[in-house]
Amino acid sequence: MALIDIDRERGLLTVEFQGLDKLWTFKSRLEIPLAHVRGATHDPGMAREPKGIRVGGTHFPGVITAGRFRRDGERLFWDVKNPDKAVVIELADAETYDRLVIEVDDPRATVALVEQAVSRR
Repeated sequence: MALIDIDRERGLLTVEFQGLDKLWTFKSRLEIPLAHVRGATHDPGMAREPKGIRVGGTHFPGVITAGRFRRDGERLFWDVKNPDKAVVIELADAETYDRLVIEVDDPRATVALVEQAVSRR
């Protein structure tokens, strides 16, 4: 699972990975400039779609998808064990990823946080 925070002063969306997710994703955190964040949706169905080619990370079907993947030219970052808690964060003009698919504790609150930050830019 991950914690998502918005730092308006620095203009960053921060994703902090918890526990063993740091090991599965090969990351402890991601920092994305708010200028590159287009929006977020609660999308449990996304976790059931094909993942693409694993570039770095972990994938055990039905258990965990974590790390970097490429699908149809798109660069995705995954950290999902429970698809019902999956949030998809759309990025634009980002150097590293096109979408983040992240499991969070409260998907609705996370989507509201990201959407509020995007609307205030």
